[in-house]
Amino acid sequence: MSQAIEASNDPIGFIEEIYGPVIEIVCDHLPPLHQALFCTCGRQYYLFEVYRHLDARRIRAIALHSTGGLKRGITVYDSGGPLRIPVAPDCLSRMLNMFGMPLDGQPPLQTTEMRNIIAPPASLSETVPASGILESGIKVIDLLCPFIKGGKTGLFGGAGVGKTVLIMEFMHAIVSLHQGVSVFAGIGERIREGHELWHEMQEAGVMPQTLMLFGQMDESPGVRFRVGLSALTYAEYLRDVMHKEILLLIDNVFRFVQAGSEISGLLGRMPATVGYQPTLMSEVAELQERIISTRSGNITAVEAVYVPADDMTDPAVSTILSHLDTTVILSRSQAAKGIYPTVDPLQSSSKMMDRLFLGDRHYQVAEHVREHLARYEELEDMIAMLGMETLSDKDQRIVMRARKLQRYLTQPFHVMSSHSAIPGVSVTLEQTLTDCEAFLRGDYDNTPEEQCYMRGAMQAV
Repeated sequence: MSQAIEASNDPIGFIEEIYGPVIEIVCDHLPPLHQALFCTCGRQYYLFEVYRHLDARRIRAIALHSTGGLKRGITVYDSGGPLRIPVAPDCLSRMLNMFGMPLDGQPPLQTTEMRNIIAPPASLSETVPASGILESGIKVIDLLCPFIKGGKTGLFGGAGVGKTVLIMEFMHAIVSLHQGVSVFAGIGERIREGHELWHEMQEAGVMPQTLMLFGQMDESPGVRFRVGLSALTYAEYLRDVMHKEILLLIDNVFRFVQAGSEISGLLGRMPATVGYQPTLMSEVAELQERIISTRSGNITAVEAVYVPADDMTDPAVSTILSHLDTTVILSRSQAAKGIYPTVDPLQSSSKMMDRLFLGDRHYQVAEHVREHLARYEELEDMIAMLGMETLSDKDQRIVMRARKLQRYLTQPFHVMSSHSAIPGVSVTLEQTLTDCEAFLRGDYDNTPEEQCYMRGAMQAV
């Protein structure tokens, strides 16, 4: 509604045609692309974003609200600029929609400042490079595919492998370990998922340092396409004003691509590779290139990415992958073995897995753990067919240690403690390295495997 208050009363034109969320408007003068237009019908307020100039007088726009109730001939007004949202320091602990309006039943944000959601990224002179590891307290991630402070991490997996649970645990970690703030963007979320997530964040005690934005599955593709940019705008505001460690969580980026594909089809563009929009690369880049750290503070992004049919070569997945620093692959086979979190330790990786960046100790421990797990995977078929007795003593020792390492890298989460009745634990990177060195030396060779499963540090064994 705030845009309606700001807008001039001069009409820009009228609605000529409506089909689905697509609105064709006849204008007295053409507004620029991505301009926000609006109209009212009864008590309903409708907002449109300009996407295409059809000729000298007609434009094609996408409605950002349900088009029920609209009809031909309704007068359309110019809001005076692109899409803007209200920003304020008290936005934390709130649940908002794409327009910055409350979804939690509380009063609207009290502010006079508005920010455009479509904005250029920070200039190169303002940006700062990756400055180290952002510890999450999750053993397998901190050891084998560490988060980069100010970097971008992708959680890749099919349906039901635990992407959202991992994201919830990261939100808990950034608040409890780093005293930072989290901005969560739910792109195309089912309302049930959003409702559960909101209540679980309140129960976990992290909601006071969290802002949640939702563009729900039943909303216009324009909303699902832009809610990620709204969340980024809030993250940039909190970074520049509060100078805190910002964790930006997006669930999930694939639905952002799907919304772009819907809009592309509605605008009449010819599909490109595998039916995706021809603008796929530039649309993903528009979102990803603004996730950047400056002298004011860091924005570290964790993005869930649905992998259609578990196919990592899908064009959308490949495009998103090219922007990331760390790749966490969630595996259905890990879930089948009862290994939670379901991170595949051999496929997951980080561009910063480098001796100079991590230090000699972390790099060597991670490489030795990966070697043990890789050798165990190679020998699994032989063990299944012929038994452990056929292996050499060295391979038997490697397999035994690898199985214990595999179980040690499981962990109960804080955000799942109410469901599993197992208290959640966080383990420092230092403790994880110490425990893994002990496993590799053989200190725990006589410890039963079940004592390594679903626990924190091994000190109490």
